[in-house]
Amino acid sequence: MAITFNADEIFEIAERIEQNAARFYREAAGKAASAALKKMLLDLAMMEEGHEKTFALMRKDLTDSEKESTVYDPDGQAAQYLRTMADFYGTEGKAGPMENLTGRESMEELLKIAINAEKDSIAFYVGIKGLVPSKKGKDKVEKIIAEEMSHVVALGAKLQSL
Repeated sequence: MAITFNADEIFEIAERIEQNAARFYREAAGKAASAALKKMLLDLAMMEEGHEKTFALMRKDLTDSEKESTVYDPDGQAAQYLRTMADFYGTEGKAGPMENLTGRESMEELLKIAINAEKDSIAFYVGIKGLVPSKKGKDKVEKIIAEEMSHVVALGAKLQSL
């Protein structure tokens, strides 16, 4: 039996990933070595909170079919599985980015960490897109990917401006 998800479930993951990213930047700001670095990290946290709101609005516009469950799940295990995926995607036993921060990173280093995290998100969504049937909102997952790609562009522009 193949595992499939609907667009609503994928947007739930996307919102959770953005929440986790905002938390990462706020925690990193607490370790920042300078006021300028702290401000940049808090700005990135606010950017991620904005992304979460964007995904929430996109999720709100889904059709009933795109929200319809693809499996019988009376115990809500699919939702728990999705939250776990969002919290641990791409880490595969490695230390999370927060665990590696020393507080001595430069703006450039932190922006590169952010860009890599966004690229990991894109790879994650590209992979999971194949688990969403067309009638369950596969095109909406493509919109998440496009939004994440725009985040890479914005962070890259910030990096180039340094």
